[in-house]
Amino acid sequence: MRGSLRCPRDTVGRSTLVRERGAAGLPAPNASHRRVQPAFPRHEFLKVPWEMLFVDLFRLTTSSLSAYRMRSVLTGLGIAIGVAAVILLTSIGEGLHRFVLTEFNQFGTNIIGIQPGKTQTHGASVGVFGSVRPLSIEDAEALRRVPGVEYVTAVVQGNAEIRANGKSRRVTVYGVSADFPRAFSLGIQIGNSLPNEDPTHARAFALLGAKVRDELFGTGNPLGGYLHIGGVRYRVIGVMESKGQILGFDMDDTVFIPVARGLELFNREGVMEIDVTYPDNVKAESVEQGVRRVLSARHGRDDFTVISQEKAMEVLGSVLDVITFAVGALGGISLLVGGVGILTIMTMAVTERTGEIGLLRALGAKERQVLTLFLGEAILLSGAGGLAGLIIGIGIAQGLHVLFPALPVYTPVFFAVLAEISAVAIGLVAGVMPARRAARLDPVEALRTE
Repeated sequence: MRGSLRCPRDTVGRSTLVRERGAAGLPAPNASHRRVQPAFPRHEFLKVPWEMLFVDLFRLTTSSLSAYRMRSVLTGLGIAIGVAAVILLTSIGEGLHRFVLTEFNQFGTNIIGIQPGKTQTHGASVGVFGSVRPLSIEDAEALRRVPGVEYVTAVVQGNAEIRANGKSRRVTVYGVSADFPRAFSLGIQIGNSLPNEDPTHARAFALLGAKVRDELFGTGNPLGGYLHIGGVRYRVIGVMESKGQILGFDMDDTVFIPVARGLELFNREGVMEIDVTYPDNVKAESVEQGVRRVLSARHGRDDFTVISQEKAMEVLGSVLDVITFAVGALGGISLLVGGVGILTIMTMAVTERTGEIGLLRALGAKERQVLTLFLGEAILLSGAGGLAGLIIGIGIAQGLHVLFPALPVYTPVFFAVLAEISAVAIGLVAGVMPARRAARLDPVEALRTE
């Protein structure tokens, strides 16, 4: 009885369902009926060009940023200020780095300086006061026999008052050997260099710097004229080419006299330094060994300090590199502050856009898609801010150079690229936590906030 009632009802119900689905153009149900395939199969979805997906992501990201313009501008401004600080400080640091190295290189790099006093003993080269035996002109002449040596010059320096044509002024006076101009790549504008004669009994000749010549002799020819230095009359035999300032020393406001005359003028027992030059095809180490061997034999001990220009440049370059990096790191603090700003703003954005996130999830957006969307916003903000910071930093650096031409400024491409990459990386890191929070929101709970 129970079975006879069930069968007609099932038959009628099934027939009615078949007629209704047939009228709608849908397949009739049967015992072997399976789930209907979606209208957009999975394999067809994979055929969608990735360019279209990227364009959609870009549109969603830019639209959300443009909807909150003021907030986006302020967030990007924090990154821009950080990048601008990095670029400005590193430009000044790298400019000073290159300036100092260029100034030292004006005299060449194949130079070895010998100073009286032992650095390892006294902690620093203390001149003739820390030496058992001062360096002498005879020491300089002995170094000419060292294999590989090209030029040798002894140097003594001081300030003295000079007078000529009724004019007087105080200038820097160098007592040098005859090889001095050639050793330090200094040209002679007019006249001749100091004669190569007995250095211990040199005649009273003088070479004038370009500024001294203009101040004392004007446009006239100074050759053959006389000037008085410390009460002694010197004959002018040449004028040096203009060299300008080197590390704050005006090489044009100088007078060069024979080293023996300089020792008499400044009442010194020994020279301040002996400089040795060598050609490019000779190794500095071999020349250093020869210098040490000769001076040790003459003095009976190592009471002198040998400084290679090549090694000094390496040490100086390393110190300047550290300074440039430290200055850039100080600017990087501002960049980190900008990253904290992105973290704060993105966290607030997740709270404000909870309903929007819920709608995206309800429409089928996956966690990784929401995560990508918010990370894209953070990267776009930091990247745009970093680019603006590059423009601002380079502009300020070049503006300072225009206002203060003496300030060396150079913006290395490496630091510019590194600053932009750092800005994007900081934006990415700062956006991870808010983006993960947005991606893990429950769609139902998120929609309730609307």
